[in-house]
Amino acid sequence: MPKGLLGRMHAIQVDSVQRWMEDLRHMTEVECMCVLQSKPIGVDEDAPGELIVSGAGAIGQHVTRDNLQTLLKRALVVSTELGKMFQRLEKGRWQRVHSTAVRVNCHVRSLIQEYSTARNAPPEMQKYEKSLLEKCMELNVITERCLHTEDEYFLKSMKEAIHEILTDVSDSFSHMIDMALANEIQILICQIEDSDNVFAISTAISNLLSLTQDGPQLCSIIAKEGAVVALLKICRQDCFSSLYAQALRTVASICCVEEGISQLEKVDGILFLADILTDSTCAEGTRAEAAAVMAQITSPHHTSTQHLASFLESMQDIVTALINLCKSASCGEVFLLASAALANITFFDSMACEILLQLNAVHILLQACRDRQRVDTPYSKDQVVTILANLSVLEQCTADVLEEKGMQLLVLLNEKPSSSSPSESAACERVQQKAAVTLARLSRDPLVAQTAIQLKAVPRLIELCRSPGERNNSDSVLVACLAALRRLAAECPDSIGPSDHQQLIKPRLVDSFLLCSNMEESFV
Repeated sequence: MPKGLLGRMHAIQVDSVQRWMEDLRHMTEVECMCVLQSKPIGVDEDAPGELIVSGAGAIGQHVTRDNLQTLLKRALVVSTELGKMFQRLEKGRWQRVHSTAVRVNCHVRSLIQEYSTARNAPPEMQKYEKSLLEKCMELNVITERCLHTEDEYFLKSMKEAIHEILTDVSDSFSHMIDMALANEIQILICQIEDSDNVFAISTAISNLLSLTQDGPQLCSIIAKEGAVVALLKICRQDCFSSLYAQALRTVASICCVEEGISQLEKVDGILFLADILTDSTCAEGTRAEAAAVMAQITSPHHTSTQHLASFLESMQDIVTALINLCKSASCGEVFLLASAALANITFFDSMACEILLQLNAVHILLQACRDRQRVDTPYSKDQVVTILANLSVLEQCTADVLEEKGMQLLVLLNEKPSSSSPSESAACERVQQKAAVTLARLSRDPLVAQTAIQLKAVPRLIELCRSPGERNNSDSVLVACLAALRRLAAECPDSIGPSDHQQLIKPRLVDSFLLCSNMEESFV
């Protein structure tokens, strides 16, 4: 099966019957295709085309995401058939192997024919097309030969040969699709670079942004084709100021992959983002999108950190601008983007934590938590408690939290999702876990421990440990709560009852963890 191809071909979330009806347009009857030899069916020139890659009016400036989506859908059909063929070959179901080979040949031939009709494929891609068609035909011939013999030795040798050819077909098909996608993306980028029409550029950027939602592999192709450079050029021209936020949002999406970050670094993108963030004359939306790019490139999930060298040069200015954006945010989305960038930054450099404490960040963040207009979701609270957890390793943070009455926020630990959304449930778990981590760290100070006990943190921590449903069966929340409980018990032993002390404090942490993780929901 083409490596990684299925990963970027996400099905659109629609009603199953509607999805089935849409897919029917991209399926073909094998017998009909064999008779027609994959010749395209003519259409009325005045009617909108139903070609797989581009309709008659979709060339040049009118390329849309739908064309690329259709290409991905058709590629998914081929990829699925190839996957079935691998499975049937392993089971030795020769009749089905051959019928699948015929379908693959027809689908590939049809896709290539229709793409060539709508686009002038690059010479390199044409070579792949020719080679792929030859391999598909060879697959047809060799699988048909296997239908007419029962010689086990012959079938065994043919099985190995077919497997090798099938692997070649899969790899070649995947590479051809990548080149087709790159060709379409190049057209969008040319529109961004060559046009001086704001609407045309906006449409092209919107199409690129939509494509980034189809997975990291497509983002890698977009980055390699130079999209980041083209988008930042737009952001450096005053005449396109209305497009800044849209362009930066697209850059943030592309930078989910290392290739995007590498492209950003090559054009001094981080320093440019710092200039935007520190420019008070820039619109809030533009600064928020610049913060989103910062959050993306500082994500702990990235394995490469080479790009952070230039980031460190502007650390003071960037952190100051982000905390000020948190303070002045007019809505929850702006606060979320700015705080997410700060949360990531506090992970990789302790200097950022020191700067934040000097800027009175604890006051700003806790005040925001009391403002429903800014902190209105578990996702925003997740960023706040992440920052507090990272700040809590410094002694000054303790005094700031006490002064701002931040313990009330930390000891509640009762964040629960308002819907059945898995992502919201995960965010609530992170809030609980990091609040418990922060509480444990701050409780090194006896005054903090006493305050937490007065605010009834101990009963809530015990409840989270003993009741899996309260922590959404999260092991990470359980470990954090056990650690916080043990810290409070060390400072104030009388705050824990004998039974709880025997089960949650006295044993090794791993033993208490195993005890609590195996408890039934009804245990009190």
